Amino acid sequence: MEPKPKRRASIGARRSPETEAAVKAAARELLAEKGYAGFSIEEVARRAGAGKPTIYRWWPNKAELFIAIYGVEKDAAIPVPDTGSLREDLLRYTRDLWRFWREDAAGRVFRGLIAEAQTSETALAALRFKFMPERLASPRRMFVRAAERGDIAADEIDDRLELWVGFNWLHVLTDRLSEEEPSLSRKINLLCR
Repeated sequence: MEPKPKRRASIGARRSPETEAAVKAAARELLAEKGYAGFSIEEVARRAGAGKPTIYRWWPNKAELFIAIYGVEKDAAIPVPDTGSLREDLLRYTRDLWRFWREDAAGRVFRGLIAEAQTSETALAALRFKFMPERLASPRRMFVRAAERGDIAADEIDDRLELWVGFNWLHVLTDRLSEEEPSLSRKINLLCR
């Protein structure tokens, strides 16, 4: 029988750094073991020795807790390049993103959030209003810098960013994430024209 984790006491409205770290560690572990479908606040709370009300106060649902874990992992794994070339920046960033989706536990289960968002209003809201603005800030910087250099028109930033996201999500959802994908360079070239 597994030993019961030490119960962590609440410190009121402030987040306890020890409890927050324990929750995030338990969430990472659970994602690696059971994927997004097997991921639950209840199991994270049990493993972390934290109260469910505490976790729900910090992250109102499993989608938001996953988004928090995903964001930290992705930011640590993928630097935003600044080579002076939109094409080179996008190519490098896309390859790093695909590697993250293949190799990191949070990256591997990302498509679970997309799937849940198709049937859950809560997950859709988290994906649309939390995940997208936070996760698109880094790639947006590459397009903004390109516009500042005069490589693309400023009024095309959002459209090009959406095309880049769509291209990447097609590849993650169809499990075609090889960095040697023959069409990768061609598609990036099209985005940068």
